[in-house]
Amino acid sequence: MRLGEDRKAEAIGADGDEMLERAMGEILRSIRNVRFGSIEITIHDSRVVQIEKKEKVRFALAHPVKGRLNL
Repeated sequence: MRLGEDRKAEAIGADGDEMLERAMGEILRSIRNVRFGSIEITIHDSRVVQIEKKEKVRFALAHPVKGRLNL
């Protein structure tokens, strides 16, 4: 860590720890709730600023017919 980063880390203190715990909780919730998809975490200045969850919905065909989609 550089000198400036040490000061920044000290300034963040408990608020930074609280935000990190909150972000980690959101990330874990997102992971638990997605069956098929992806989770993207955006970080700025060593802080989680955004979590995006993309989920796919998949449909299984009971009796697929060649060349035709059964809905």
